[in-house]
Parts: sequence; structure tokens; C-alpha cells
Amino acid sequence: MSDSATTTATGAAAASGVLVTLASAQFLMTLDSSVMNVSMATVAEDLGTTITGIQTAITLYTLVMATLMITGGKIGSLIGRRRAFAIGCVVYGTGSLVTGLAPNLAVLIFGWSFLEGVGAALILPAVVALVAGNFEPPDRPRAYGLLASAGAIAVATGPLIGGAATTYGSWRWVFFGEVVVVAGILALSRRMADRPVESTARLDLVGTLLSVLGLGMFVYGVLRTSEWGWVKPRPEQPALAGVSLSFWLIGAGLLVVWLFLLWEGHVVRAGREPLVRPDMFRIRQLDGGLIMFFFQFLLQAGVFFVVPLYLSVDLALSAMATGVRVMPLSIALLVAALGVPRLWPRPSPRRIVRIGILLMLAGIITLLTGITLESGPSVVTVPLLLIGLVIGALASQLGAVTVSAVPTHQSGEVGGLQNTATNLGASLGTALAGSILLSILAASLIAGIRDNPQIPASVQSQASVQLAAGVPFLSDSQAQAALDRAGGAGGRDGSGARGQPAGTHRRPGRGARGPRLRRGPVLAVHRAHPRVAAERRRGRRPRTRHGLTRQRCRCREGATPGGGSW
Repeated sequence: MSDSATTTATGAAAASGVLVTLASAQFLMTLDSSVMNVSMATVAEDLGTTITGIQTAITLYTLVMATLMITGGKIGSLIGRRRAFAIGCVVYGTGSLVTGLAPNLAVLIFGWSFLEGVGAALILPAVVALVAGNFEPPDRPRAYGLLASAGAIAVATGPLIGGAATTYGSWRWVFFGEVVVVAGILALSRRMADRPVESTARLDLVGTLLSVLGLGMFVYGVLRTSEWGWVKPRPEQPALAGVSLSFWLIGAGLLVVWLFLLWEGHVVRAGREPLVRPDMFRIRQLDGGLIMFFFQFLLQAGVFFVVPLYLSVDLALSAMATGVRVMPLSIALLVAALGVPRLWPRPSPRRIVRIGILLMLAGIITLLTGITLESGPSVVTVPLLLIGLVIGALASQLGAVTVSAVPTHQSGEVGGLQNTATNLGASLGTALAGSILLSILAASLIAGIRDNPQIPASVQSQASVQLAAGVPFLSDSQAQAALDRAGGAGGRDGSGARGQPAGTHRRPGRGARGPRLRRGPVLAVHRAHPRVAAERRRGRRPRTRHGLTRQRCRCREGATPGGGSW
């Protein structure tokens, strides 16, 4: 009895060590993007580049990681999951070191976008397979749930870590810290069990090229939709035959993926080892799990895009305060990931998934309907708790569903497919959320400008053309600075252009330059917001909180937008 109890305790301790190692890797993979998103301005200034340059690095990181997931999963099957995991950690740690030392944007892109992206493509599929190899089927739901919790905690703590490092030190500290964490993960990874490699097959290079090309075009096309448009091209953006270039890239990507599947079937018939076996997609359980992973990440990526944007831009919360407000989602996710397998050891995955998706939609609807002009940061707490519980419940089941659908020796390929589905869903969810939000904002602002009798017809036409290309997200300080530069009323001192009394504006001539066209609509939007315009028409001093700026509007009656020179 004593020996049995000792063996059980030793096995539990070993399993816990494996889970901590894999969860740490999952946390690290998710942390990077979260930190970079809140540190973009500081990183751009430090490297002597622009926000657009940093956004390009973020796009390339997502692109490299998403396109290599299938290949990374297959490499793990050919050389061993633990070995692929270790190699991925070395590549990832090297990328973190290069990123921390980066003197310019080019080195940042090489270290972060390329090296860390390649490392993540080796690590994440191996994580899925190593869970299957180190845990028995009854224990896998809990393990996969904890891995998802680690990722969600990284999403919430990323702004806290990035904000603290940027405020009290340097953003480089985060990447130097990652090198230390990777070294610890490598040391712990020796304790993980892995099945012996029996295959001596070579990597399918043609299939790798087709998968990278097809997924790359699809993901890049999706990521560019916010600037290029989905079908109708935005003004001054690339187009082919009058259709947005994003549409053609997405279509071409899907075509190449179809050719990839045809090639993989040819490889199987020739008796060689394919990158992915096409017959895997005939397994209904695997297909269902991958589809649900796709839609789960599509929905939660939209939430992770909109909520931090609302907190940090509209409510002007700091990065650290935004992280604190998102933390309820991570806590609820952790509770559900641990609680569902313990309370229901043998649940019906199909029932949990169906109920979970419905509850996630309910949480999103509650969030959207609860946000008003007068809402504070507490409005997101209950919806995020609900969404976190759902994500935790789904994560505890979906990972086990997909892996248990195939033999253990194919778990590496499943890991690649699973992470590809999550990356595609997250990319599409973020793009859809951004496009819908931008379209609604642009339509609302254009309508406000057209309905405002104080704005000249020429300005209405010019503003409509410019805003059709999209509306930038501005915080209070950015909006105030834009208004001050535009030389209109709304400054902090309540005066008109550059300290002049409201209603008196300089006209072009004798060295004075009127507001440039691209800055004029900012002031027009400020005045033309429907609620502000309505209060002005009723003779009230506008005090409405609106989307462009939450500060009290200090425009005075009689002050025409931009004076007489637009």
C-alpha cells in the first residue's frame, strides 16, 4: 500500500511538472503579442521607426507562425515531439535575445517576427502532442484546459507586464526575461516522456511549400482587409479589376490550399509520407473539433480586440489598468478549466460545446448592449466573467476531442492542424471585428457631417471621401492634440484657433496656413457627432461624451468649424 501510494504521488508530481513546463511555454507564446501591442509607441520611438513599422512586424509574426504550424507539427512527428519542442525553445530564445538587442526595425523583424515565429511553430504543435503522450485520456481535458488558461492569463497580464516594463524600465526587459524563462523550460523539458520515433521518412518539401504559400496568402489577405477592404477597395488602396487585393489574395490562398490537399493525396498514393494525411479530414470527430476551435478563436479574438480598445482608447485607461479589467476573464477561464473536468469527469463534449457557444454569444451580446455613452469600465466585468467560463469549459474538452480522434502517433499532425485552425480563426475574428467597428464609426461620422448645417457642402464632400478610407482610433490626448493642430475650438482653454477667441480664425495668407484637408475632418467630426450637434441645436453647451473625445466639448456658439478656410 505504501509503495503504491508513493508511486502514485511520484507520478502525480511528474505529471504536474510536465504540465507546468507546457503551460509556461503556452504562456510565453501568447505573451509576446500582448506586450508588443501595448508598447508599440515606445518601441517605435526607441528603434527610430513608425507605428506602421511595428504593426508590420506584428503582422509578419502572425504570418510566419500561422503558415508554419502544419510543417512544425510534421517535423515533431519525424524527429520526436520533445526534440522539436527543445529546438523550438532554442530558436525562440535566440529570437527573444535578438529582439531585446535590436537597434532597428530590420533586426526586430528578424528576431521577433521570423525567429520567434519559427520557434512558436515548432513549440505549439509539440505541446498538444506532448500532453497526449504524458497524460491518460481521462486526465487530458484538465491538462488542455490549463494550457488554455495559461494563454488567457498571458492576454490579461501582457498589458500589465508591458506597461510596467515600459513605465519603469524598458520594453527590452520583457524579451531578456523571456530568454531566462526559455532556459528554465528547456531544463524542465528533460522530464517529459515522448514516444520513440519509428518513421525514417523525409519531409514533404512540395507540400510544405504549398501549405506555406496557401496559408500565407490567405492570412495576409485577411490581415490587410482593414486597410484594403474585403471586396470593394478603399480609396487609394491596391485593387485588381475593381476588386480589393485582399479578396484576390484570400481566393488565391484557398485555391493553393486545395492544390495542397490534392498533392498530399498524390503523395499517399505514391507510398510516401505526406505532410498531412487527407483521410484525417474524413474523421467527423476531428473535423468537428477543428471547426469548433476555429469558431471559438474567431469569437474570442473579436472580444480581445474590442474590449481592450474600448478600455484603453474610449475610457483612456492605462495599459496596466486595462490588464486589471481584463483579468476577470482569465480567472473565470482558469476556474472553468479546473472545475468542469472535476465536477463532470465524463461529460458529453458535444453538449458542453453547444451550450458553451450559446453562452459565449450571450456574453458578447450582453457586452455590446451594455456599453453606452455613459458606461464605465465596470460594464465589461460580468460579460468577461461569462465569456471566460465558456472559454475554459470549451478548452477543457476540445483539445481532448481532437487528439483522441486519431492514434497517438498522429497527435503531432493534429497539433499542427489545431493551431492552424486557431490562428486562422483569430486572424479572421480580429479582422472582422476591426472592419465592422471601422465601418460603423465611418458611417456614423459621415452621416453626422452630412446632417450638420454648419459644415459647408465642400467640406462635407471632402470629409466623406477621406473618412471612407477608415477612421483612426484616437485617445483623448490624441484627439485633443489633433484639434489643437487643426486650429479650431475645442482646446483645453476653451478658445479658438491657437489661443484666439472662439469665432475668430486666421485665414490663409501672409504666412498663415489654413488647416490641411486631412486635419479638417477631425474638427468637423468633433462638432458633427449626432449627440453633440443635437445639443448645439437646442442651444445647450455640448457636454456629451462621444466617440472621438470624452472630454467636455468647449465649442461656443458662433464658432464655425475651421473658420472660413478649409
